[in-house]
Amino acid sequence: MLKLLLLAVVAAMVRGQLTGNLKGNIELDMKLSVCTGPGSCVTENTAVTLDHNWRWLHKVGDATNCYTGNLWDKTLCPDPATCTQNCCLDGVDAVDWPGTYGVTSTGSELTLKFVTQGPYSKNIGSRTMLLDSSKSSYYMFKLLNREFTFDVDVSNLPCGLNGALYFVEMEKDGGMASHPTNKAGAAFGTGYCDAQCPHDLKYVSGEANCNEWKPSDNDANAGFGHYGSCCMEMDIWEANSMATAYTPHPCATTGPVRCEGKDCGDNITGERYDGLCDKDGCDLNSWRMGDRTFFGPGANFKVDSTKPMTVVTQFITSDGSDTGELVEIRRLYVQNGQVIQNAVTNVNGVDTTDSITEALCTQSKVVFGDADDFADNGGLKTMGEALGRGMVLIMSLWDDHDANMLWLDSDYPLSGDPATPGISRGPCGRDTGVPADMEANYPNSLVKFSNLKVGTLGSTYPGGMDPPNPNCPGGTIDHCQALCPQQPQAIHDGCIQECDTLCK
Repeated sequence: MLKLLLLAVVAAMVRGQLTGNLKGNIELDMKLSVCTGPGSCVTENTAVTLDHNWRWLHKVGDATNCYTGNLWDKTLCPDPATCTQNCCLDGVDAVDWPGTYGVTSTGSELTLKFVTQGPYSKNIGSRTMLLDSSKSSYYMFKLLNREFTFDVDVSNLPCGLNGALYFVEMEKDGGMASHPTNKAGAAFGTGYCDAQCPHDLKYVSGEANCNEWKPSDNDANAGFGHYGSCCMEMDIWEANSMATAYTPHPCATTGPVRCEGKDCGDNITGERYDGLCDKDGCDLNSWRMGDRTFFGPGANFKVDSTKPMTVVTQFITSDGSDTGELVEIRRLYVQNGQVIQNAVTNVNGVDTTDSITEALCTQSKVVFGDADDFADNGGLKTMGEALGRGMVLIMSLWDDHDANMLWLDSDYPLSGDPATPGISRGPCGRDTGVPADMEANYPNSLVKFSNLKVGTLGSTYPGGMDPPNPNCPGGTIDHCQALCPQQPQAIHDGCIQECDTLCK
């Protein structure tokens, strides 16, 4: 009897973040091209899965919800251990993807719709992860001395929304090996983390996050649990049709870390800059950096957000190797067949540049009066270490219940004078982005991501060039010339001649 009792106890202990069988679970094809040179690419049969936070969470064996709206069922979930044993994540089937979550794929293009009225509830936004060809593990991107390229259409994203594509240092298997209670894994979108150390996750480290759960007072689908989940984050693309930024967020972590208390750096406790991660990051937003004609809707902008565009992000190392220290994150665009160099900074106190470097980050923090949590968390060097270990690709669409997305496309913080450097981040009004307004007035907004590519420098985009010349400022002659000051004329002409000499 004692032996049988002990076996029963062990069986109960190993039950955990389970999977249900009331629905099938399918992935959406989203192919990735891996390139070794211009026109030399192979296709990987990758796919996307839906983050666990959007999935149906119900009692094991029947359809009773464990979580409804923004509340846990207290009978099934009186505490994390019991809840983890009682509840399971279920699949997303072919009907659910478009009908419940507003997500569709052609195999090379992923469309995320903002609001979808499903058969049981209203869904707001989505978050997806890229799986490798096994469909049971996340695809791990190692981006040092590489570039990542994708096409995007943000023409249907107004002020206040964010169609985001980014990398986070999740575990390849979604946390199954490191957390035995996690029986769902990457196929069910488990293991999410980012530099904001989110508390709204229903599971953290394989355990239900129901302890001390506080339902949101302005989001019918979200709440705040005791634990957060922190990890390095590289925001390749945060954008709507009015503004865009790309931002590295280093952390004092390796892989995902479950946080509590001060380590989470929670805003509500006034500890934003005391946590494990740099929540502000070092952002390069062309509007905020002084060029208000670069990105926006219409032909008068250099990059017209009413049309699809190709976005290229390059990760430059100190020695041009795959193991070197990250020293620069470079951006360029391709639209209408033309390669467009990124906007050049035009802020007093910030050196003229069109890419993210340690100098840009240090100088902009001083000029904008921002806390330099970026440097405190190791800056580009630490970010590069995560890129070398491997990161997971996320594609999402969301509205902002904390700050109305003003930090991306308007004036922020609202207490600041928009004439003060760094306060104005985009042309949107200060009253825009309120989630209730967005969800009521712009439900059919959407973003499209397509043609994902990763490869050696210069290999993934039309007009791709040879690898950067280390003797050439900016790496290429076009890049070098774009950095030349426009005035006085003599200095401009001298700079152009120097580029010609150095970049041959």
